[in-house]
Amino acid sequence: MTQFHAASRDALAASEQKLLDVVGGAAKPAGRGKAAAGPSARELGAELFSVVRLLDQEPGLRRTLGDSSAEPSRRADLLTRLLSGKVSDQALQVLVAAVGDRWSTPRELVDGLDELGRTALLVHAERENRLDAVEDELFRFGRIVAADSELERALTDRTAPADAKRSLLQTLLGDKVDAVTVELVEQLVTTPRGRSVISGLDELAAAAAQRRERSVAYVVAPVPLTDQQEERLADTLTRIYSRPIALHVEVDPDVQGGLVIKVGDEVIDGSVTGRLDELRRRLAG
Repeated sequence: MTQFHAASRDALAASEQKLLDVVGGAAKPAGRGKAAAGPSARELGAELFSVVRLLDQEPGLRRTLGDSSAEPSRRADLLTRLLSGKVSDQALQVLVAAVGDRWSTPRELVDGLDELGRTALLVHAERENRLDAVEDELFRFGRIVAADSELERALTDRTAPADAKRSLLQTLLGDKVDAVTVELVEQLVTTPRGRSVISGLDELAAAAAQRRERSVAYVVAPVPLTDQQEERLADTLTRIYSRPIALHVEVDPDVQGGLVIKVGDEVIDGSVTGRLDELRRRLAG
């Protein structure tokens, strides 16, 4: 997860509010005699991602726009001149508000814009009642990549063109998953910004869960759990943590019975393997 300094956290919070205000306006249908409704939240997200890619490729521009010692109006005017007519008015509003704020570093400005693009896409999935599906698809694809070292290398190869990676993802995902899932994964793979693919996919799945005000429990079981078992486990964890908990279950026969559950930084290891490891540590000590 991206770590922001205090000034950047404040700027991101203000920018997210601006994004949600703009997205709320864009969602309203145009009335008679009024201008057509703006782009969807998904389109706004794609536009923000495109600006992140631009700033990733242009370090001089990134430094200028993220220079907190420069007048905010000058930074906003520069961005407006560069992007006016190239992105929607709604996207420009969000970008101008973000650039006009004070960020701790230019890198954190771009990281913030990346998070805004992600938020816009998750809002779109939420409105389409597809947030559950997107969360599950991101998690499952993360497990696929984690289990296939060759695929992970192909997706993280810095010498491979971005278009080649997009083509690979289209072959793997294509129309098999939600379009929001594809866009989130494509941005992560083509513009990783220091993130690994596997941890990045986990972060995206967690962000989707947080969008629904839930936490994620990553569960490793020796065999698949039944729907009834998953429901009982989710209810139990919800009582323990006093907040709704979403389950992501992975099957691994090596755990040899029991479950390994990770919620945030806390690990509950009820597996035979975990108990044997603990016994070995005590004997060794």
